[in-house]
Amino acid sequence: MASTNDLKNGMVLKLDGGQLWSVVEFQHVKPGKGPAFVRTKLKNVLSGKVVDKTFNAGVKVETATIDRRDMQFSYMDGEYFVFMDMSTYDQLMVDRKAVGDAANFLIEGFTASVAQHEGEVLYVELPAAVELTIEHTDPGVQGDRSTGGTKPARLETGHEIQVPLFVTTGEKIKVDTRTSDYLGRVNS
Repeated sequence: MASTNDLKNGMVLKLDGGQLWSVVEFQHVKPGKGPAFVRTKLKNVLSGKVVDKTFNAGVKVETATIDRRDMQFSYMDGEYFVFMDMSTYDQLMVDRKAVGDAANFLIEGFTASVAQHEGEVLYVELPAAVELTIEHTDPGVQGDRSTGGTKPARLETGHEIQVPLFVTTGEKIKVDTRTSDYLGRVNS
């Protein structure tokens, strides 16, 4: 348990019958008239839904302990992603639902942050940008500007993104894991 006066960004609260909510931002408000309160923006850990919630100042809220560990992606086992804790060499099987969009950018050997609560995997978080090789893209045709100077490219993970016309098959590029945007070439 913690008081609303102790809230910090990133803190995870257990509200509404055990749902986990992460504090995105908070603000203590002391109006001229009436009691003080805390205005928060909370994000549901599982669904990603963001809501605004107001608490009276000093009210007790239940906190949840989230265990975040850096783990290395080892391999796929059917519908499960197998991660290994590099300090203990324990393997953890993670359901595709918990991996979410990170699956588009995972290749063997990548390190990801795996968040767990009471033994249940909540989500897998990748770094903001990763370096991947382009498995296939059609050659860019000079003068073809109908697509705004981009063309589709399939990454080594099988995920398809838009890249500039000058990028070729086999090149290593940097990709934003949150938006699937091309960020640039990687110089070898």
